[in-house]
Amino acid sequence: MKRKKIFTLGTAACLFLGSFSGCSGGIQGKEPKSIKIGVTVYDQYDTFVSQLMEEFGAYAGRKEDETGVAINVEIYNAADSQTTQNSQVEEMLDDGCNVICVNLVDRTEPTTIIDLAEKNQVPVIFFNRELVEEDLERWEQLYYVGAKAFESGIMQGEIAADMFQAHPEADKNGDGIFQYTVLEGEAGHQDAIVRTEYSVSTLVENGVEVEKLGYAIANWNRAQAQTKMTQMLSEYGEEIELVLANNDDMALGAIDALKASGLEQDRWPVIVGIDGTDVGLAAVASGEMAGTVYNDKKGQAEAMLNLAYQLSVGGDLTELGLEEGKYIRLPYAKVRAEEVEDYIENSRPST
Repeated sequence: MKRKKIFTLGTAACLFLGSFSGCSGGIQGKEPKSIKIGVTVYDQYDTFVSQLMEEFGAYAGRKEDETGVAINVEIYNAADSQTTQNSQVEEMLDDGCNVICVNLVDRTEPTTIIDLAEKNQVPVIFFNRELVEEDLERWEQLYYVGAKAFESGIMQGEIAADMFQAHPEADKNGDGIFQYTVLEGEAGHQDAIVRTEYSVSTLVENGVEVEKLGYAIANWNRAQAQTKMTQMLSEYGEEIELVLANNDDMALGAIDALKASGLEQDRWPVIVGIDGTDVGLAAVASGEMAGTVYNDKKGQAEAMLNLAYQLSVGGDLTELGLEEGKYIRLPYAKVRAEEVEDYIENSRPST
């Protein structure tokens, strides 16, 4: 399949894709004048991923100024097809990229990519969508940059528990039980399963009795979440007191459904997301969401670029904070109304 290049990932994307060439040129001797990094994302329309790529491009520009080494980056959109992504990796290798960064479409199917990379002796940095541990151990030049999914679930549960305990009005029927629905990211996806499991168990561990009313797969997608939430509203109406969404896009989809229903905001359920995207933070600031869990897109972008750079130039990895020589994980943070302005300020892309 032909590659599908991302031309728009937001305000910063056009700038950095216009500034960097594709995978051309190469390392010249022991002091390279240029390096080439290929990136493939599972879906360019995932808000968190697109903002992560904005940060990656912005930091690549600063790193180039700092080191004097030209950093050539080309980003591909796999459009939710593992077959397309495999072909894109093959093209990047043919183009002579020094490092490949992969946001897996299917975390259980990295074999083709790993085999291609090992055959060509080109390191791979998987990011954001964590592959199975055994697959990452198949070759020494495989790495992962991201966060621990269970931490986000715990923090989401803590935000929800605090709301239930501090705001009696959240228990709309006064029965002492938090009736909830879940918008889950993807069937069988580890991060989705873990986020849901830990958010609910954390509520219980914090002394909140819960009752699940509904559950829907919305594939991390705002429009799908709106459709699913509309269906749950038609079935449960104001019985829903809490919506746990595996990411902010789905939380915003729930908000879209509530707005379309005509229900006054003071009668909405508590809504909590994960990722701390710009639009998610804005919803927390407006009071539409009770909170979100900030996924450090700046930290992940910088960690991935620094790792890709050192791998490309044959540099020292010891200062990069690798766990088990393979992993770089950034911590999450709870964002509620009292913290949101700080995160809105910090989330603006650096230039």
